[in-house]
Amino acid sequence: MTDADEFQQIIEELTRLKSHLSNVIVGQQDVIDLMLMALLSGGHALLVGVPGLAKTLMVKTMAEAFGLDWHRIQFTPDLMPADITGTEILQYDATTERRTFVFQPGPIFAPLVLADEINRTSPKTQSALLEAMQERQVTVSGTCYPLPHPFFVLATQNPLDQEGTYPLPEAQIDRFVMQIQIDYPTSGDEFEMLKRTTAAKTIPLKPIFSLSWLEKAIEVAGRLPISDHLIFAAMQLTRMTRPGDRLSSTSSRNYLAWGAGPRAGQALIRTSKVAALLNGETMVRREHLLKVAPAVLRHRLIPNYQAQAEQLSIEHLVSGVLTEFSAYVESDKLIKDFELQHQ
Repeated sequence: MTDADEFQQIIEELTRLKSHLSNVIVGQQDVIDLMLMALLSGGHALLVGVPGLAKTLMVKTMAEAFGLDWHRIQFTPDLMPADITGTEILQYDATTERRTFVFQPGPIFAPLVLADEINRTSPKTQSALLEAMQERQVTVSGTCYPLPHPFFVLATQNPLDQEGTYPLPEAQIDRFVMQIQIDYPTSGDEFEMLKRTTAAKTIPLKPIFSLSWLEKAIEVAGRLPISDHLIFAAMQLTRMTRPGDRLSSTSSRNYLAWGAGPRAGQALIRTSKVAALLNGETMVRREHLLKVAPAVLRHRLIPNYQAQAEQLSIEHLVSGVLTEFSAYVESDKLIKDFELQHQ
C-alpha cells in the first residue's frame, strides 16, 4: 500500500470514528477534533471547562471507541505520589519462607489516564506525572518501570473554583501538546443532549478500532508531508511569542513575560498534520497551522504585570500574536526570511 493509499484510508476511518463518537457526544465537534489531534500526534491534552460539560464522558467515549484500557485518577489535596505511580509492598513467600518487596503498579499503568481536576492536588503529587508524561516511565525505589505504549494523559481543570487549587508548574504544563477550552453547548445541542440523557435507554458504544489501529494511525499521521516553508512558519510563529526575540510581536513585547519554547513548534507541526487528515486532505496547509495554534499556544504564554493590570485574557493575547503573524505572512516577509535563512 502506498503512502497516498494509507493517508486516504486514515481519512475515511477518521470520518467513521467521528460519526461513531457523535452517537454519544452531542455537539462539541471542535473539541472532539482537537482531542483527536492531540491523541494522533502522540501527545497529552489538558481539558479546561466548568463542571457538567461532559469532559469525563468525552475521555471515556474516546477510550471505548479505540478499545483502550483506561484509568481515572481523581486528584484531591491528600493524594500522594505513590497513589498514582504505585508502591512496593512486603509480601511473604510460603515456599521460601522469605519476605520480599514486590512492586504494585498504580493507576498510571494504563494506555489512557484521565487525571481529573489535576490542579486540586499538591505540586509533589503533580510531579509524579512529569516523568510519566515525558519519558513514558516511572521510577520507584530506584527502579524504572516502563508504561504501556502508546500512553496518553488527558487532564481536566475547572477554571472557576480556584480555592484549594495548585496551578501546574510551567515545566509540566509544557508537556501537554494542547490546552482545549470547552465551552457551554449551543441551544440546539443542549436540547438534544437533554433529550438523549433523560431517555429510558442509552445507546451503548462499541469499539470500532483497536490499540494497534491507534498506533498505526499515529505513525501514518507522522509521515504526512509538510513543506520546509510551513515548518519555518511554525518556528517563526513560536518565536513571535517571545518578548526578547527579534521577531517578537507587539503584543508579546508589551504583555508577555515568557513565550513558547521549541516544544510548541513541534506541537504545531504534529497536530497540524492530523488537522489536515481530519479535513480530508493529504498535505498540510497554513490554515491547518492556524487552526491548531490557539490550543497549542494558550497554556505556554505567561502574561506580565501589565497584562494582568489591564485584565487581558490569554485568549486576547494569543489572538494578538496570531493577527500579527497573519500580517507577517501576507506581507511576504515570511518568504524573504525563509529564503535568507536557506541561502
